[in-house]
Amino acid sequence: MNRSHPLESWLHRHVSRRSLLAGGLALCGLPYARVYAARPASARRWTANPFALGVSSGDPTPDGVVLWTRIGADPLDGAIEPVPIDVTWEVAEDDRFATIVKRGATSARPEWAHSVHVEVEGLRPDRWYWYRFRTGSEESPIGRTRTLPAAGADVDRLRFAFASCQHYEQGLFTAHRHLANEDVNLIFHLGDYIYEGPGMDGRVRKHHGLECIALDDYRRRYAQYQLDPDLQAAQAACPWFVTPDDHEVDNNYAGELSERLDPVDVFLLRRAAAYQAYYEHMPLRRSSVPRGPSLQLYRQCSYGTLASFCILDTRQYRTDQPCGDGSKAPCPAMADPAATLLGADQERWLFDALDKSRARWHVIPQQVMMAKVDLAAGPDERYSMDQWSAYDAGRTRVLDFFATRRPANPVVLTGDIHSSWVNDLKVDFRDPKSPAVATELVGTSLSSGGDGSTGETRMKSMMAENPFVKYYNGQRGYVVCEMRRGFLTADYRVVEYVSRPGAPMTLAASFRIEDGKPGAVRDR
Repeated sequence: MNRSHPLESWLHRHVSRRSLLAGGLALCGLPYARVYAARPASARRWTANPFALGVSSGDPTPDGVVLWTRIGADPLDGAIEPVPIDVTWEVAEDDRFATIVKRGATSARPEWAHSVHVEVEGLRPDRWYWYRFRTGSEESPIGRTRTLPAAGADVDRLRFAFASCQHYEQGLFTAHRHLANEDVNLIFHLGDYIYEGPGMDGRVRKHHGLECIALDDYRRRYAQYQLDPDLQAAQAACPWFVTPDDHEVDNNYAGELSERLDPVDVFLLRRAAAYQAYYEHMPLRRSSVPRGPSLQLYRQCSYGTLASFCILDTRQYRTDQPCGDGSKAPCPAMADPAATLLGADQERWLFDALDKSRARWHVIPQQVMMAKVDLAAGPDERYSMDQWSAYDAGRTRVLDFFATRRPANPVVLTGDIHSSWVNDLKVDFRDPKSPAVATELVGTSLSSGGDGSTGETRMKSMMAENPFVKYYNGQRGYVVCEMRRGFLTADYRVVEYVSRPGAPMTLAASFRIEDGKPGAVRDR
């Protein structure tokens, strides 16, 4: 166990053991007990753009959506008066705001980094809207959002995209600029929105500051990412559903355990700070307001009768990597029924949601590879201990559920590993004749890992070793899906480079999943 990690030394300098064990949200640096004098928006004069971090929307419903922004003229410095700031908002049927259908006022509070989360209600289902914010004389950029179809609506088409892993230092967010121009109604971001590590010289860009440990560290890191104009464009284009992976807190953390195995109570303080900063910068609902080191993230949404989406959290409730972190040969702990990525409550929730749904497609956006991919050539075996492969019993329960309860057309969406894959999911991966019970679509990173390559040699070796693998590509990009009642297509879009600006977007491959036939077939 390594005790030299900067987290513990920082806490010993700034937080007493007594206050740490006392509990309560104030341990995250949240000054909830303070009373502030209100500062009317009309009285404030801004010397710089208070909407420098842009706008976004998320978690739509048939009659509403969450609208987000964060007020701060210099969000990297954080130098803004610690007082509430009045903010007004408007929602319109057109981008010129000729027909405003909703408006209101709220307060951006300092204990939440002056972030704004407006839960708009009373909108019409299945239509586009435009929104904006104001404070004082300043107006935000205009964002576009869309409500979901009404419950039970007979919808026959949906276009959505999913993406993950955007390391600021390792590449430009060129793919986000292309994503902003896609004809999609929803975007799912599957984690690694930020990376917590310290700034490193010699990269495409450099992180501001040291490794993120305290609340202000995480706030500055989100601000640095959200100052990027390409990311802002993608976030303003349509509503997002978000779920984090590991780097929003600490690389490969598992539940209450940090990468370097810091004391649990110490790490939970860091996790609480990270979760608060995540909420402050994402378009999440009040139901996801963090409570110390706990953050409610798994949730379901329905797109009429066409699709049900069960968004998972595979970090907060997981047990430790069974054989230690990294890629390892199989060990007996991989078969432990108690080893879990989801935790018992989330697993029961997932099975119950799938059982009750009558949607044509059941999509599960989540973080890490579900297929049992053997990374070693020949008779040897080696598996990633941070993926579902290390939690065999938990994965088998999910795949058994697909096989026995038969929810219609289960499709798993995955991020994390900075490469694109298409996998048939089977109850028994060792048996080539075992039928597929679901399809896994794995999206590559937006910038993490640098320029990347097609990886044709690796693709051939992975497919030879794992016959259920249908595709591999190591370039950067995202995936666009079109869903109809009879089929789902997945277009793998990539950019050739992220180390310099201007890379065009190309179609690397397209796959098709037929209604009632688990497994994907390549179209082109």
